Amino acid sequence: MRKSGFKSLLVIAMIAFVLQGMVSCTSKPKQPAEEKGAEKFIGLQLWSVRDSMKNVAATIDSIGKTGYKFVETAGYGDGKIYGLDPVEFKNLCEQNGLQFLGAHTGQDVPTAEKWAETMAWWDTCIAAHKAAGVKWIVQPWMGGTGYESLDGLKKYCEYFNAVGEKCNAAGIRFGYHNHDKELSTVLEGKPVYEWMLELTDSAKVMFEMDLYWVVVGGANPVDYFNKYPGRFELWHIKDKAEIGGAGTMMNFAPIFAERAKAGAKYGIVEVEEYNFSQIESSQKSLEFLKAADYVDFVE
Repeated sequence: MRKSGFKSLLVIAMIAFVLQGMVSCTSKPKQPAEEKGAEKFIGLQLWSVRDSMKNVAATIDSIGKTGYKFVETAGYGDGKIYGLDPVEFKNLCEQNGLQFLGAHTGQDVPTAEKWAETMAWWDTCIAAHKAAGVKWIVQPWMGGTGYESLDGLKKYCEYFNAVGEKCNAAGIRFGYHNHDKELSTVLEGKPVYEWMLELTDSAKVMFEMDLYWVVVGGANPVDYFNKYPGRFELWHIKDKAEIGGAGTMMNFAPIFAERAKAGAKYGIVEVEEYNFSQIESSQKSLEFLKAADYVDFVE
């Protein structure tokens, strides 16, 4: 082969190599938003779809298809979860691409006479959730005595510490979920929520902050992160209706900017008012959070 012919072949080969590289670089490009969204680890509180949970299997199937990664339940009773054996419910979730990580349930603060009975109820409850492998159990309410006097609130906090100790022994975190009343009710110069944070043992009781209800209660979540850093291991991410929809009142970006200070490990969507069906409102909320650059919950 002549030298000029060899040079021509070499040039052609180089051009072909470059073109091949350009094709491979431009084939199936990853969309940054999709790539980032796929990494987000966000759960759903099943109270959001409470009407649909009458058909447990079909609803879990629908939630799995929306893209949520895990669920938090609100359907415990008599050792069962939505009427199912705890392990059966866990398996149902996993079959639909969901983890079963947490639960809402609880009992009113007992009198001295009812203490043993209530603690026995908790033993059964904790055993059921341990069998399903949950990471946390949260009580989402207090009775009236917790808001009427500091003495009444102290009894609740002592009770929560005792339940938290039981949960710790089973490898489960115990926590409390707020509504607006804990922020708007003041006892002896301090909101109930602040008293609760100070009267509970952080090793036994963590807090699942409902961001929306804190704002409705007249407070700023970030102020609580600054004053009580690390206490808010869970967040309920919520707005007036579906997140990002009509009637939106929450500005989540500055809250998420302080997630590390809050100590938040998991973010859970909860929807309680709807412009669409409960399933669709839950899905739209997830889509909004996936598209938001500031949302950084990952597995």
